[in-house]
Amino acid sequence: MADLKYYDVILKPIITEKSMNSMSEKKYTFSVHPDATKNQIREAVEKMFAGTKVASVNTMNLEGKNRRRGNTAGKTSKTKKAVVQLTEDSAEIEIFSGL
Repeated sequence: MADLKYYDVILKPIITEKSMNSMSEKKYTFSVHPDATKNQIREAVEKMFAGTKVASVNTMNLEGKNRRRGNTAGKTSKTKKAVVQLTEDSAEIEIFSGL
């Protein structure tokens, strides 16, 4: 397990049509560090966004895709995605407002 601080866990928000539709249910999607655990993701969201309380965290490991450029073949890096469900009395996350 990596020694990650809470500000190293969440890399960026994922803005897609599906993730924007799930925001009405207080579900937010983030790209997270591949070695982060569910407890680390929960702690990072609660510390980074004031007034939020996390109900559950679902994670997905995404393998890298095969890519070719001419005769050279390689793979993109693997990533991890987290869907964070907030509680009913929790505050909204401000970075998603106005999108």
